[in-house]
Amino acid sequence: MSLGAAPVVRNDWTRLEIAGLFDLPFVELMFRAQTVHRARFDPTKVQKSQLLSIKTGGCPEDCGYCAQSVNFMTGVKADKLMPVAEVIAEATRARDGGASRFCMGAAWKNPKDRDLPALAAMVTGVRALGLETCMTLGMLSPAQTAVLAEAGLDYYNHNIDTSREFYADVVTTRTYDDRLDTVANVRGAGIGVCCGGIIGMGESREDRIGLIATLATMPEHPGSVPINGLVPIAGTPLGDAILSGAAPAIDGIEFARTVAVARITMPDAMVRLSAGREAMSDETQALCFLAGANSIFVGDRLLTTANPGVDRDTRLFEKLGLSPMEAFA
Repeated sequence: MSLGAAPVVRNDWTRLEIAGLFDLPFVELMFRAQTVHRARFDPTKVQKSQLLSIKTGGCPEDCGYCAQSVNFMTGVKADKLMPVAEVIAEATRARDGGASRFCMGAAWKNPKDRDLPALAAMVTGVRALGLETCMTLGMLSPAQTAVLAEAGLDYYNHNIDTSREFYADVVTTRTYDDRLDTVANVRGAGIGVCCGGIIGMGESREDRIGLIATLATMPEHPGSVPINGLVPIAGTPLGDAILSGAAPAIDGIEFARTVAVARITMPDAMVRLSAGREAMSDETQALCFLAGANSIFVGDRLLTTANPGVDRDTRLFEKLGLSPMEAFA
């Protein structure tokens, strides 16, 4: 499946170079992205991940896209942390449904130390099922990160969301550097870094360039890079801006361009076509796979938002000749 020599991994990408990639004719950009992708991965294999909200709602953060914030009236009620046994049961169903990666998300600014034993037990139990594990729990201290590493957590997700310049328009309750510090703590503990962003929030292409630049110039590229499309939720500032037309939505071609640039600049990463697939046509998703995306979330929901169901994804895989990637491949 390889097309020639493996691409050189660089951590010194400039914004000018990344802007140049975005500006390429679409067919040329797709060709370059596919060349890089095929040098590292089987282009016919896509990882199926499943995401479970293990603690929903009540988050004190003011992330302008999120229905789980206490700052916005979205109708999402706060729940307590799920019992470990229930999480393991959900992971078992996910595995039996074809998922090879299981992600657990909690609506916290940061977890309390008293929650760490239960979280560690979730990681150990899910991993024992043969699934790759990922968690997203907010900011972590070095000590908390060490507990999750000891439990065997494979990846920790902590997105930077957007460019540094646009960040203050997205969230004010934690800084860009707070996010980067948590990523550094995760990397320092030996846990795989899952870090990406959200596009279609009304940001400019320059902001999408800035997002990729931050990720691609990290000391070590994230092993997992989610590219989320904003799901505009009524009652959230960013969702209301898109729904009202006050801010521009993103089209499928620009979304695929962003995926392609992420693939080219971070050759070894799993580039994850994450939130927003429910609103995408099969054709847009196909362009994203062509651009180098090789992971999706399956199941009917992503935390509090809708996701294409299993039947639709099965038909899409059959239509495109794709097959699921095995765990730990």
